[in-house]
Order: sequence, then C-alpha cells, then structure tokens
Amino acid sequence: MHPEIEERELAEPYLGGLLASLGLGVHYSRAEKDTLFYRDGTGREVPVLDLVGGYGSTIIGHNNPDIVAYAKELLDQGVPVHAQFSKHPYANELAQKVNAIIRRELGTPEAYSAIFANSGAEAVEIAMKHAEFDRGAKLARLAEDIERNIEKARAAVAGGAEVVGGESYEHLGAKAEGTPGTAEGLRGSALNDVIAGIRSVNGERMTAAPVFLAPEGSFHGKLVGSVQLTHNVGFRTPFASLAAQCRFVPLHEPDALAKTIESERRTLLDLAVEGDTVRVVERDLPVIAAFVLEPVQGEAGIRPFDRETAQRVQQVCAAADCPIIVDEVQSGMGRTGAFFASSHIGLQGDYYTLAKSLGGGIAKAAMTLVRDSRYREEFELVHSSTFAKDAFSTLIAGRTVDLLEAEDGRVYRMAAERGDRLIRMLRKLQDEFETVVKDVRGRGLMIGLELHDQSGSTSQVIAEQSRAGLLGYVLAGYLLRVHALRILPTASATNTLRLEPSVHITDAEMARLESGLRGLLVALRDQNGAVLLPTDPAGESGA
Repeated sequence: MHPEIEERELAEPYLGGLLASLGLGVHYSRAEKDTLFYRDGTGREVPVLDLVGGYGSTIIGHNNPDIVAYAKELLDQGVPVHAQFSKHPYANELAQKVNAIIRRELGTPEAYSAIFANSGAEAVEIAMKHAEFDRGAKLARLAEDIERNIEKARAAVAGGAEVVGGESYEHLGAKAEGTPGTAEGLRGSALNDVIAGIRSVNGERMTAAPVFLAPEGSFHGKLVGSVQLTHNVGFRTPFASLAAQCRFVPLHEPDALAKTIESERRTLLDLAVEGDTVRVVERDLPVIAAFVLEPVQGEAGIRPFDRETAQRVQQVCAAADCPIIVDEVQSGMGRTGAFFASSHIGLQGDYYTLAKSLGGGIAKAAMTLVRDSRYREEFELVHSSTFAKDAFSTLIAGRTVDLLEAEDGRVYRMAAERGDRLIRMLRKLQDEFETVVKDVRGRGLMIGLELHDQSGSTSQVIAEQSRAGLLGYVLAGYLLRVHALRILPTASATNTLRLEPSVHITDAEMARLESGLRGLLVALRDQNGAVLLPTDPAGESGA
C-alpha cells in the first residue's frame, strides 16, 4: 500500500477530526455496567461514567455478566449464525415472550407476528414496507370491487336502468361523453364511455405515492426510508427524492392530525346501482400508509407524549383506518419502567419496533411486531435479511427478555426508582441554576436536561458554539475531560443533554454526576467559555 494512504485516517475521517476538535476523540478499551475505560498517555486506565449507554442500548449495563456468559456458551456450542431458510424455534420463543408482555401491559388478546432485523432503523423500514404492502393489497381489492360494480352497472343498464349525474360525475370531465339524466340517459355505448372515463381517472389516481405521517420532532433512523420519517431537515432533505414522503404533524394542536389526514384524502370513482338508476360515486383511496411515533421522542430532546394525546391519535387513526407504528427502539425494553413505554399512556400500535437494549448490550438484535388483523403472510416471501433471526442474536435477545422479566419485573422497578432519583437530583439543579436550566423531563431512565439558549452569551466561545449548533457537544467534551462523565446531546435538540444509564447506576455515581453537572452549570451561569474548550486555556480566542 502507498505510504501516504497508510498514514491517512480512512474510517469516517471527517467525523474523527470533529470528535478530536470537541475533545471527544477517545478510544475506549473496556466496559462494565455504567463505566467505560480508556488509557491515558501514560497507559493508566481511566474510568468514565457513561450516561449515553449506547443511546439507550444498555439498560442492563455494559457487558452484563449473565449475557456475556450466555454468549460464550452459545459460541462454544457452535450455534450457527448462517442457517437461513430453515426452522428457527428460538425466534418463535422470543416472539411468544414478547407477545405475553404485550397482553399484560396493553391488555390486548390479539397476537402479533414477528419479523426480525438487525437494527432499529431496519425494524422501522420493515414496518414501513409492510404497511405499504398492506396498502397495496387494499388498493388491489378496491380495484377488484370497482370492476365488479362496473359489471353490475352494465347489467342494470341493460335492464333499463339510467345513469344519473351528480358531483362525482363531474370528475370525469371530458373523459366521458353524454349527458346523464336526459330522457335517453346513458345506455349502451354511452355507458362504455363512462366506464372508460372511470378507468382512466382511477388509473391515474392509483399511482399516487404513499404518504406517512409522524409527529414534529420525530426520529426513526437514517436509512433511505426511515430518514424520511425523521423531522430533522439536515438528516432528511438531502435524500427527499429517494423514498416515500412524510407529513409532520404538530400534535400539540388537538385538531392537527385529523386535519392532516383530511388534507391527504384522495378518492377513486365507482359505479353504484340504486334501484333503476346507476350513479357515479367516490370511494376513499388509501393514500396514508401509516402514522409513526415514539412514545418518548428521543432525538427531539426526550419528550414523552401524554395519555390525552395518545388517545386522540388512537381515535383519529382508527376512524381513518390508518395503522399506527409505535417505535419503541429507544424507549422500550424496560427503559421507562415498563417493557413498552407506550403502555404508560395506553397507546396500542398495529406495529411495534424493538432494538437497542433487546440485544442485551451485546448482540445486534431487532424485531418488528405486526398485529394479526393487519398481518400479510405473503410479506415473508418478499422481505429477508441475511443476519436477522440468526441463532446467536435471537437467543441473546430471548435471554435479555428473561432478565428483564425476572423477579416479577425487578428491572422495570429499578428503572423507575433510579430514574425518579435522577430526575429529583436534576430538578434540584434546575432550581439552583434556573437561568441556565430550562427544563428537566423524561420517564424512567430516559431523561433530558434542557438548557436555555446560550447564543446571546457574553462569552464568545459559548455564543458562537451555540449559534453553530455545537454547544451541546462542546459541553460533552468538557464533562469528559474535566469530570470523566460521558454525556451527549440529543441529535435534533442539541441544547438538551441526554441521560440514559443502566439500572445499575449507583447513588455514588449519581453524586458524581451531580458534581460534574454543577461545575458545567457554574461555567455557563458565569459565562466562562474559556474553561469549556480543551485548547487555548488562556482565553477565548480559540473558539
């Protein structure tokens, strides 16, 4: 290899440089529970309290000993990873376990079929694909119904029925000749013109692209499809032409969802026989594939939805026959004090997506659950994934669910208790630094600490980094360098610091967190930008 190439950083080089500039370019070599370790320049191992937790992936901690031991056992057994297109009983066992939790937490007797994946974004894309597959089947059935009705209309007209006009008939425009409602009506060849017009109009309308709906602030991944459900324009806009489009709904406005659904309403034309008349009528065309939401919006700044909003979503979507995809990738698996965060607000989905902590912090495991009344079995023949449903990751996921459910859900109780304690501590800091801390919110161990906008700071460092949208990352670098705390902002609301530790976080570690955050808040309150950057300690000229 050429020497110059060997010396270059080729693994996401821009990101590596950005991390270095923010003081976050650290190589961690070991992890356990809520601690990551790196070695400093002398080779000494330095412990860092990790509050990022793989963006919600380590509810039972880094390298949980039970999961690690089980993973070693599976590898020692030679459990196959690649045995596609064969029987996977362990996958069915996992699906049964999760279904039992759905019945308990959401009170539904209906079963959910499972499709397996490797990541949260992939699980979301499976839900999107299945929803569109289902919408396509509805379209085909609707087209068949219209054709049957056309034949009924032919028979009725042959028997003397007359085609009458109306508002729906006007949609045909010049595509149908003749004037309905005359003494002669529209019979014989004239009816053929009406039918040809209906087929022409419907043919055009049925090609309409599907539309997805999501709340403002949503984040559902960065793959080709899922990125369109992500509200952040920086992530979504460069790829807007590649996939189905999404309409983002301000759910804080009570009528917004119903109005959005109505604005997307499209129709097909049909013929209805009513006694001795035949009338052109409209039938709703299913355009909206699904409504997608997180019970707790993660990247929007850790924003939980309330029960009233959930009930409104449920009612409006049911009335419009719009399926609901509940994204539990980050909020699920016990993080909020229940396996499903949606159970806290009584939100029941037609689809659920699970990932992150499902793999026990070790395996890449994900799954999409589809309500039986929506499930299309044929989908299993048009979707597959090489590593999904392999024995190793699926068995690890099953063992993880067992750990979460053990001792009558002890992990859920720990998440709720530890989370309540964290929130109390953070709100105490909010009271102490009310000019700096805007809000503390969350549920269980999914918590956000939102800071007031700092773009008007008298500190050049703080103001400029805030205006650039990088202040949250600068603060993360400070906390790591000065206090050995690993905290990162949420991706679409960088004024909010995310706290997602495991259930094993101790009182001593919380005290350490409180001390480090107090140091940070003092610096922001005193507008001391110099202390926040790793370079140019003499002043703020290095901003």
